[in-house]
Amino acid sequence: MTERLYFNDSHLTQFTAMVSGEETINNHPGVILDRTAFYPTGGGQPFDIGRLNNINVIDVVETDDGRIVHLLADGVINAGTAVTGVIDWKRRLDHMQQHTGQHILSQAFVKACGAETRSFHMGDESSTIDIELDKPTAEIMSAAEEIANQVIFENYPVNVHLVDANDLDRFPLRKETGREGEVRIIEVSGFDWSPCGGTHVHATGEIGLIVVKGWERAKKMCRVEFLCGGRVLQDYRKSNAAALGVAQQLSSARDVIPELVRNLIEENKQQGRRIRDLVQIAAGVEAATLYQEGEDKGSFRLVCKVFPGRDAEELKLLAQKITQQGPAVALLASTTDTTRLVFARSDSLPQNMGKLLGEACSALGGRGGGRPELAQGGAPASEKLPEVLENAGRSL
Repeated sequence: MTERLYFNDSHLTQFTAMVSGEETINNHPGVILDRTAFYPTGGGQPFDIGRLNNINVIDVVETDDGRIVHLLADGVINAGTAVTGVIDWKRRLDHMQQHTGQHILSQAFVKACGAETRSFHMGDESSTIDIELDKPTAEIMSAAEEIANQVIFENYPVNVHLVDANDLDRFPLRKETGREGEVRIIEVSGFDWSPCGGTHVHATGEIGLIVVKGWERAKKMCRVEFLCGGRVLQDYRKSNAAALGVAQQLSSARDVIPELVRNLIEENKQQGRRIRDLVQIAAGVEAATLYQEGEDKGSFRLVCKVFPGRDAEELKLLAQKITQQGPAVALLASTTDTTRLVFARSDSLPQNMGKLLGEACSALGGRGGGRPELAQGGAPASEKLPEVLENAGRSL
């Protein structure tokens, strides 16, 4: 079995070892070492990257039988070769901050509201825990966040205990473990004890800060998204830059943006209502003109017209306004890269617009339908449109 050097010292970034075996996984050459500081994916934590004899290590996998395989970007290292391993410290520190931060936050939720953690996932930008909490609130999140950061600010030592599975009763473990033999326990001094094989900081102050970024209900649990350490700084920079950008656009201070945005949204709603009123008025005026210009068919007037660039809602509104002027049939179309059609009639007339529009759309290679008094549809752009509309009007 490979000796796991990170078990005793997660800050170890350089080591020497012997290649004890070779293995290929997913077409990538890999090596097995007699000892390693590289952490393989597991327990919600991603793998380390780095170098072995200046060859890049791109993945570290633990097989079902407990072997740790270091996958290489290119090149081959033969069994029996002495190697020097170097861990990518920036990635390792980030993972240590997130993982130890997770232990602290999970215990903080226990203390804040009795919510146990059931799963943990460390992503590239943020991490999540699923906790047993039916009714999450902002107050609970703030309370847990406050407890967690107090532990960080007081810089508690983080201790590693390697204990026989039969001797676990002397530790107040936050969660049980089914492991046999030697069990590794991570203790945040006097605050949390958890069985864990991951990499962790020496003291909580190394984490810097923990923030709860958001939460949602998920599968009868509460999924909490959080950030630790350097990720908090990166997120702050992005959020602050975005806020300052908006503030600059609004010629205001950053901290008054929420109130200004609320005011803008309300103004926009009022303007939207006013615009809708004006559109109704404009459509009524246009409809009156079109009705008067329409063809007199004896018992009704026929308005048959093609507009460039109008959407289906505009056509529908105009058609309805035309049919409200007096007995009328409106056969309207709009052309852009496609064709939109709206056919409408006054309630007092017998013609079936759904049937008529279906026939017109079919002639244009499109589809559509609707009620006897109003129908709409679409078709590809076609030079046949004026002819199809003329034929539809002639059939009335």
